[in-house]
Amino acid sequence: MRQIIPDEWKKRINNFRLDLDARFDSALFSSLRGTRELYERYSAFMDRFYVGGWKRWVFVEPLSEAATIGLGGLVLMLALAIPAFRETADEDWLKKSDLAVTFLDRYGNPIGSRGIKHNDSIPLEDFPDNLIKATLATEDRRFYDHFGIDFPGLARALVTNAQAGGVRQGGSSISQQLAKNLFLSNERTIERKVNEAFLAIWLETRLTKNEILKLYLDRAYMGGGTFGVDGAAHFYFNKSVRDINLAEAAMLAGLFKAPTKFAPHINLPAARARANVVLDNLVDAGFMTEGQVFGARRNPAFAVDRRDESSPNYFLDYAFDEMRKLVDTFPKSYTERVFVVRTSIDMNVQHAADEAIENQLRQFGRDYHATQAATVVSDLDGGIRAMVGGRDYGASQFNRATDAYRQPGSSFKPYVYTTALLNGYKPTSTIVDGPVCIGNWCPQNYGHSYSGTVTLTQAITRSINVVPVKLSIALGGKEGPKAGRAKIVEVARRFGIKAPLPDPPARPIGSDEVTVLEHAVAYATFPNKGKAVTPHSVLEVRTGAGDLVWRWDRDGPKPKQAIPASVAADMAGMMSHVVSEGTARRAALDGIPTAGKTGTTNAYRDAWFVGYTGNFTCAVWYGNDDYSPTNRMTGGSLPAQTWHDIMVAAHQGVEVKELPGVGMGEKLPQPASAATAQAGQPKTLEIKPGPPPVLTRRGAEILVQVEKMLDDAARVAEKAAPVDPRKPAKPVSSSALAFPENYAAATADGVTTPALRKN
Repeated sequence: MRQIIPDEWKKRINNFRLDLDARFDSALFSSLRGTRELYERYSAFMDRFYVGGWKRWVFVEPLSEAATIGLGGLVLMLALAIPAFRETADEDWLKKSDLAVTFLDRYGNPIGSRGIKHNDSIPLEDFPDNLIKATLATEDRRFYDHFGIDFPGLARALVTNAQAGGVRQGGSSISQQLAKNLFLSNERTIERKVNEAFLAIWLETRLTKNEILKLYLDRAYMGGGTFGVDGAAHFYFNKSVRDINLAEAAMLAGLFKAPTKFAPHINLPAARARANVVLDNLVDAGFMTEGQVFGARRNPAFAVDRRDESSPNYFLDYAFDEMRKLVDTFPKSYTERVFVVRTSIDMNVQHAADEAIENQLRQFGRDYHATQAATVVSDLDGGIRAMVGGRDYGASQFNRATDAYRQPGSSFKPYVYTTALLNGYKPTSTIVDGPVCIGNWCPQNYGHSYSGTVTLTQAITRSINVVPVKLSIALGGKEGPKAGRAKIVEVARRFGIKAPLPDPPARPIGSDEVTVLEHAVAYATFPNKGKAVTPHSVLEVRTGAGDLVWRWDRDGPKPKQAIPASVAADMAGMMSHVVSEGTARRAALDGIPTAGKTGTTNAYRDAWFVGYTGNFTCAVWYGNDDYSPTNRMTGGSLPAQTWHDIMVAAHQGVEVKELPGVGMGEKLPQPASAATAQAGQPKTLEIKPGPPPVLTRRGAEILVQVEKMLDDAARVAEKAAPVDPRKPAKPVSSSALAFPENYAAATADGVTTPALRKN
């Protein structure tokens, strides 16, 4: 076999490898020997500084350990400081502030404000000396002596709080409090306190002491929606901070600790007690003598009464939230933070809504075991004309009109019938009201009976529960009931319902949850000829200088065609029968076309009426915050009556518009008292019918017994032609009971019925 590599080349390669190995070994040996020699020289040099004996343990070792621990501490502090310094990344941090919004009604009249109220144009030297002394004596006596963190003050606060067994004294300096106000939130966490400390030191390096004090006096929250002592002086005392006396200065200085707790317009005794503590601090700090503060003790400050019972607070909260979201859509280069906003509210309608709900709850809330209510009135553009989020804003600021999700009951059925009309059904289409089950759930009508073949118009008028369920099954076709329910949800989404809608079998009869606001504005699709609109409260936004920034009709979302106009008209015609001859006769308006739907849920936990005219739409809800049942309240009782009272006021002085599918309204029949008065007879006392009397459980049992007795008597009398007795219906699961809407609502409306109705 031929040799590939010649022998001479092999010898050269081996010699090269040996040479390379020798060079590597020599270099390694030389470097190690040099390193050893260098170390020996270093050791010999350092031996000159060797300290032994007691000097080593007294000086060298402690300094060495301190250097090691200090280096580790610096690394740790740097790691902790990085999150704090990120808060200062915005170069405009000194100018950042929250929104300040003044709200006007739709006619341009002021109705309230939200956001900050502050004035930082007053120089520090113009602030009263007694206010500055009161602030320093109470908040930070060593303000001009520390570098941002008052360690002696912090230690004193810890000792005081430990002795008292609770928080009695704060340890934060004015610099720390300003850092919190400018960059951080009020959450009580260790992370926030660490960031606060670093930011306080950072502020001390950027600003002078007087600049920090000035910023603190201008930016601190003082209660009542005010920021800064000048805004608080105007709000509480109706004067500039330049003109306040010692008693008023002490009251203002006492607000820094807990502005909500000590706000004088809310709790004047607590505010005065806190002001007295501030006067004690002035004396203890040596800033004033007891004689100088004696007059302020004897003559405490009085606050201006700022209670405004007519302020639409629920609406203002909603409008302010909408304004926050709107400002976020403005270009980032836009830095304006003070606005004047014209809203959609009509204060006449708002007052009518407040009075209607309060009157109904005061008169009949105890009988019905109902404690709360909510309503929204909207025009057909989606503009909110009135909003009531609860009975008493002072007692609870939770807005039940926008934030509470409640089952709508039968008031959800119009979305089901709309879906049916979109899929080939007509108002005159018939369907059999008979037993039906989906799995182990079998819906029942109130009274546990069935009506046989009925039209869709009759079904919605009498609020039959079985028919919407059968429609959902038919809409699903071969794909099953779930597909039918999905079609219903898709239509509800088109109307504007954004609430989460799970998929229980009872969805067609209103087991899902919606808000009053969405439900009210979604119904505007019917009188709008099928066009869905967006709920809104802001019509026009201007800067404080009056420059137009945004306008709803120009910049807001436009209506969308959700359903054909013909379907909307058919639904309005069907729903008008609910008011004229169905479960909502209490809602009928004299001469005004009206349509709507009542709703009542499991165990009478929720009672609704949602209706509309050619001008407005309105939803009314009654119930309890804890979901406890009412005393058999139906949508045709208090909700329908409240809706009627609100809409009467809303249509005063308004040109009544035709309702597509219904036409113009008809005059309601006059009561007998009015007829006799016109005939010249003595006028009898006319009593406005209140909500329907309560049908107790015992009363219902008696009616059922009477019915059975009548049936037995009929069988005996008609043996030749026996009549099939009514069969009791199967019980349903507690999780999906049928929603009562028919007999209770009809009889509760004061309508005389020849026999017990079972739909």
